[in-house]
Amino acid sequence: MKFVYPARLLNNADDEVIVSFRDLPWCHTSGADQVEALAEAEDALEEAIAGCINHNEAIPSPSEPLPGEFLVPLPAEMAAKAALTLVFRASGLTRVALAKRLGVDDKVVRRMLNPRHRTPVNRLNDALRVFGSQAILEVRETQLSR
Repeated sequence: MKFVYPARLLNNADDEVIVSFRDLPWCHTSGADQVEALAEAEDALEEAIAGCINHNEAIPSPSEPLPGEFLVPLPAEMAAKAALTLVFRASGLTRVALAKRLGVDDKVVRRMLNPRHRTPVNRLNDALRVFGSQAILEVRETQLSR
């Protein structure tokens, strides 16, 4: 699972850069220039995925980028939470059962699955391992620098 989504940037009549995502058609944002628009795009993407998790909706898979699109990564903690949410939902386990396998209280698992609760990525990775998965961090150069 990669959580890097292609985004389209368009200049509007007010010299504002509008960002949209094909895979998340309800997710839009903008910035004064490309650098600001892409920074705002990460925040918008994070909010969109958090909304999917909160409302128990499907988390869209990213499409392959088309020419001219920019790749926007989901921030690391939210990417790990999205991955955990996907494997947890697919497993059929309950929060109590996952908590038992992790040797923690049910409240800890509830917080891990809450996109707004800060959870260390290594703790999320421990939970992913229960499902035979793990988070791997990839570092890349940005498309535009500040």
